[in-house]
Amino acid sequence: MNGGLLVAGTTSDAGKSVVTAGICRWLVRQGVKVAPFKAQNMSLNSFVTREGAEIGRAQAMQAQACRIEPTTLMNPVLLKPGGEQSSQVVLLGKPVGELSARGYHGGRQQRLLGTVLDCLAELRGTYDAVICEGAGSPAEINLRRTDIVNMGVARGARLPVLVVGDIDRGGVFASFFGTLALLSPEDQELVAGFLVNKFRGDVGLLEPGLDMLHGLTGRHTYGVLPFRHGLGIDEEDGLRISLRGTVRESTVAPPVGEDVLRVAVCAIPLMSNFTDVDALAAEPGVVVRFVDRPEELADADLVVIPGTRGTVRALRWLRERGLADALVRRAAEGRPLLGICGGFQILGEHIEDEIESRAGEVTGLGLLPVRVRFAREKTLTRPAGEALGEPVDGYEIHHGVAEVTGGEPFLDGCRVGQTWGTHWHGSLESDGFRRAFLREVAAATGRRFVPAPDTSFAALREEQLDRLGDLIEQHADTDALWRLIESGAPRGLPFIPPGAPA
Repeated sequence: MNGGLLVAGTTSDAGKSVVTAGICRWLVRQGVKVAPFKAQNMSLNSFVTREGAEIGRAQAMQAQACRIEPTTLMNPVLLKPGGEQSSQVVLLGKPVGELSARGYHGGRQQRLLGTVLDCLAELRGTYDAVICEGAGSPAEINLRRTDIVNMGVARGARLPVLVVGDIDRGGVFASFFGTLALLSPEDQELVAGFLVNKFRGDVGLLEPGLDMLHGLTGRHTYGVLPFRHGLGIDEEDGLRISLRGTVRESTVAPPVGEDVLRVAVCAIPLMSNFTDVDALAAEPGVVVRFVDRPEELADADLVVIPGTRGTVRALRWLRERGLADALVRRAAEGRPLLGICGGFQILGEHIEDEIESRAGEVTGLGLLPVRVRFAREKTLTRPAGEALGEPVDGYEIHHGVAEVTGGEPFLDGCRVGQTWGTHWHGSLESDGFRRAFLREVAAATGRRFVPAPDTSFAALREEQLDRLGDLIEQHADTDALWRLIESGAPRGLPFIPPGAPA
């Protein structure tokens, strides 16, 4: 078997990442050697592979769905927004520069198609099947000429395409038909059919519409996936937290102790790797929320300043909103405060940045004895060590180099009283370390909170991925899906006018 499939969507957030992960987990449970692939990803949530390459977190989680180690081949192009008009371009795991949207789509993107197809071919030569994820919609006719992630990669690799639509948004039939009808005849040949996502209610009431859609397009609907709370994986964009949703929306064990712990996460601009707090929210009795006003910090037992692609911009935002003063008061009162990556840099005394913001010398909040200098070379590592008497590992993604001049050692950073700082993303996923840290927070705040002794973040992730696999196995036409992956799009699919504009 040397199969493949591209999962496209009628819109962004239609469920492409989730469906791709679900198909991957379903296939691997059938004994298929499978890998994920996304040619180009735009996301501030990224991950570091063992070879020191940066890829989107969604692809790292999809690799976990396949029960394999993620590699840079699975996401050769990553765009990390740095503002409204520009992004850092990460090619084959390493940053190669900043480009405006116009500059990227004006020529650079199309030149990357060969690299993308080479990576996909290498994966297909190693695995029985490769399940690819598109981006946005394949019917973005203004971008089709330079497309390397939707129909561009489908055409280049002759992949069948499955279009996912979010019926919970409404208008799914029009979205399916319109998406198909705005593609060229050559692109339409590869669109095999549709998959309905997030359906609520009686499928029998939907079936007449699916029959009419088949009559209009000649294409099969490969399944109707029911709406399920908390089925996201690590998100690419926005503020939709995957495991937070699971914990918040499903039945969770009550707190082990008498109190809960309240965690406030500062929703700073260009927030990156906010998935770090998923591990906190996975603990029974820990309540996580995102905040952007100083008064929302008042009842928090722990405040987290997460990572950001704009450290100086985020620092300015904190000051403009009055949050910086609230954080300084909090530290003076000995109330717990944790800075991760960019958040750690913000807590320091001094920032010298001629790379990210080009702001030069900037004064930090001065809560930790740390001086930060931004380097051109990005640090991309997977460190491991010990803290609070527990083993811990994580990953680092940053241009800022921190010089720690005092305080108590804490991972790669330091702590002063109840103010903590580190560059390590993912450290809270280490169960023993997370429990030890939460015990420190509870003791500092006088809360009678006790971490659950058996919460395994890795097990929760596996359970999540199995639920996605179950969704495909139970609600998709798996026989038809198997044929599609193995043999490609059916021949003789009709053209639906008007097609793509000239």
